[in-house]
Amino acid sequence: MRLIVGLGNPGPRYAGNRHNIGFMAVDEIVRRYSFGPVRERFHGGVAEGNIGGEKAICLCPATFMNESGRAVQAAMQFYKLAADDIIVIHDEIDLPLGKVKVKKGGGAGGHNGLRSIDAHIGPEYWRVRLGVGHPGVKQLVKNFVLMDFGKEERALVDEINQVCAENLPLLIAHEDNKFMTRVSLALNPPPPKDEALKTDRRPTGDDTEKN
Repeated sequence: MRLIVGLGNPGPRYAGNRHNIGFMAVDEIVRRYSFGPVRERFHGGVAEGNIGGEKAICLCPATFMNESGRAVQAAMQFYKLAADDIIVIHDEIDLPLGKVKVKKGGGAGGHNGLRSIDAHIGPEYWRVRLGVGHPGVKQLVKNFVLMDFGKEERALVDEINQVCAENLPLLIAHEDNKFMTRVSLALNPPPPKDEALKTDRRPTGDDTEKN
């Protein structure tokens, strides 16, 4: 069994915020894999389903971001899961919008949601880091992550979440490198071969100027 946690703040006021991209990602997972109805459990909203032949629980904590660990710990203890069974999807200001990285363990990097989870269950869970960009100045970060995505950005966010959900069975199977490769190629496809040939074309004998 896997517990997939999306991080964000509850309520319509925060729904479109950069900080809530984890909620958006989980919503897409629930939709794509036809999970059951969302129920209120473990201080959050929970839906159950199957991904890649394995039972999965999706959880969006109803606590605010800095108390996310309470919900994760409650679900972890109920299902008797190890930290290695947990995947947390969250916003990452150190990555530009459109970049996705996966890692197991590590520090919270100033993220209040991760800090809370670390305090409740330790750091050895999986993290899917969805880039949301950086305002350029540290003092602006707090307000920046509580801003809504722009219209064009939201279209990209939807694409990111769809691609991540589509390839999630790879991560469920612990094939994190393959997951990142597939996601990266889908979001940043290489140019068509014809275009690449035009770009890389070198002068031949017939192309050189004759004196």
